Amino acid sequence: MSDALAAADLVDQLTPALQLSGAGVRVGIDTVSVAAVADSLAQFGERFLKRYFSAQEVADARAVQGEAAMHERLAARFAAKEAVIKALDLPEAGVAWCDIELLRAANGRPSLRLNGRAAEVARSMQVREWAVSISHEREQACAVVVALLEGAPTGAATGALIS
Repeated sequence: MSDALAAADLVDQLTPALQLSGAGVRVGIDTVSVAAVADSLAQFGERFLKRYFSAQEVADARAVQGEAAMHERLAARFAAKEAVIKALDLPEAGVAWCDIELLRAANGRPSLRLNGRAAEVARSMQVREWAVSISHEREQACAVVVALLEGAPTGAATGALIS
């Protein structure tokens, strides 16, 4: 999906919620160097993967042909984790990286699953749903996440799992 289509899809998901008065929205955005992820993987191997990614995230990233594509997918997942941390206004030390997972929904769209402290904070902020968009190409990966808070209509966004 092109960046323009991904952005248009995110706008389509959010429009109903943003038209409500009093609906709370939190936004996080991040970019990640694909080379930095590749370097970390080369230097730390499985330790790097286990510290930052769930088993499902690693499997999803490895499901593509070629190391470069895998690095792009891992970088996009890392960017999504950082974007969630920003949307929840959490210091990085307060959340285990694997408590934030970027997964693929059955329809192929990215979706978030939060566990542990990240899920606790999301519940305390009354996050009802998440919208997430990722993009990656050779050198950079990026992610935008939008948390719809209490007052936003159920079903306005996709990909929300808060365990």
